[in-house]
Amino acid sequence: MTTEVRESVERSVLCWLATCDENGQPNVSPKEVFAVVDSQNIVVANIASPQSAKNIRVNQKICLSFVDVFVQKGFKIIGTATEFKPSVPEYSRWVEPLLVMASDRYPIHSVFVVRAIAVEPIVAPSYRLYPSETTEESQIQSALRTYGVCQDKDA
Repeated sequence: MTTEVRESVERSVLCWLATCDENGQPNVSPKEVFAVVDSQNIVVANIASPQSAKNIRVNQKICLSFVDVFVQKGFKIIGTATEFKPSVPEYSRWVEPLLVMASDRYPIHSVFVVRAIAVEPIVAPSYRLYPSETTEESQIQSALRTYGVCQDKDA
């Protein structure tokens, strides 16, 4: 993962984990406690994801997506995931960067260690279809209007 990818992931407040079961049925679920560990690994807390955990145990291929909803850009991480439960020695190493984020508020049942195989950019179609008129600022302003968000200029 490049510095650009790492910084994008670190700015994200939510990501989406896609897994498939033994029959190829996809499952996508949001994750809000995750951290970049090194240039190849992202660790994700399993807080309330029994289906993701079950799927990873039978099919390690996953996709993890991070998108800035205002800029409408992000990254897709294609890779493999391994689940580590508290009963295994490796768990403490992987859970450590998540503990501050989770605090006592979220129970971490296990962690998914995602090893990146490929990283691809995600961009809204407007950037490709209307490149001369689509900028990050225009996307931000459009998203603010769509979501009814007012910017605090003093923040």
